[in-house]
Amino acid sequence: MNTSLKYQIALSLIKGIGPKLARNIIAYIGSVEEFFEKKKLPLEKVPGIGEITAEMLNSIDKKQLLESTEDDINFIVKHDIKTRFFLDDDYPRRLSLCEDAPILLYSKGGLDLDSPRIVSVVGTRKPTDYGLSFCEKFIGELAHSFPDTVIVSGLAYGIDACAHRGAFRYSLPTVAVLAHGLDRIYPSSHSNLAREMLYKGAVLTEFLTKTNPDRQNFVKRNRIIAGLADAVVIVESAKKGGALITARIANSYNRDVFSFPGRINDEYSAGCNNLIKTNQAHLLESIDDFIYITRWQPNTSQDKMQASLFNQPETPEEKAIMDILLVEKEINLNLLASKCNMLISKLSATLLDLEFKELVKFCPGGIYKLW
Repeated sequence: MNTSLKYQIALSLIKGIGPKLARNIIAYIGSVEEFFEKKKLPLEKVPGIGEITAEMLNSIDKKQLLESTEDDINFIVKHDIKTRFFLDDDYPRRLSLCEDAPILLYSKGGLDLDSPRIVSVVGTRKPTDYGLSFCEKFIGELAHSFPDTVIVSGLAYGIDACAHRGAFRYSLPTVAVLAHGLDRIYPSSHSNLAREMLYKGAVLTEFLTKTNPDRQNFVKRNRIIAGLADAVVIVESAKKGGALITARIANSYNRDVFSFPGRINDEYSAGCNNLIKTNQAHLLESIDDFIYITRWQPNTSQDKMQASLFNQPETPEEKAIMDILLVEKEINLNLLASKCNMLISKLSATLLDLEFKELVKFCPGGIYKLW
């Protein structure tokens, strides 16, 4: 156990001292140990701290504060929890560039939080089938083009859970950022989902044990979701919602923000559409839009060609769709359903499978054509 951990935890417990001030204090004093071991420090010289705050900090019962960390340290040791202080070499590189990032992180799981590509996917807790379908489709496209991508989300109902499960389905590691301590999982129905992440991913938080998932903690959690990633994707949001807060924070961190559009009268597309309309997010209809903005280099065309040799239509329904597209070249969903004599729900699921095989491509305007 790092002997400095009790000092690091204690520093994070001081009320009125957020991450920015904590960083300034350590930068001026020299170390977190010195802050607690010296009786009186010239803290009024620290940027952001005046006489009143300096006097408060010098008068706190540091011994009692350090003793209050014992239960958490015992929990950390017992459950083999990884801690990352903002000065540690393994503190997430992307997050370290955010001035309001947590000074201390707690995590379970062995995932490298400095993976080459990290994408955060968030959205409403009440998604439509339209939103869920796009979320899974996009993650499938990411997995094909960028198999080293890590998916980050918040383990909430709806789009968050869909993003995590999509990552599992396509063999991508995934990280859940929590709004409470690691002594619980909220919602409890996602306990198995969180447990599965420990094998190929991680659960992460800035909160100590016995911290409840209170409303304000979700806002704090959102800045970690934004700061960990190269890009943030918003899939369905009402006019107000946590996903929009994440988008705003991501923009302040100079992250690429993408928004999945919806119909103008859909409640859970209003927020996404407004992000696009006000230039707070890039329009995202497919992986091509994502690649255009991020300039990430996907698998080579040779890789795709080889993959297509092995990805062939497997069912009569898939073959029927391919035969029609060979003749029509491009066609909308309703006309294709009529020609295939297939229910829209069945046709949509089959088309999704063909898209993952890179045999069929979805284009703007609801048009399908061969890849």
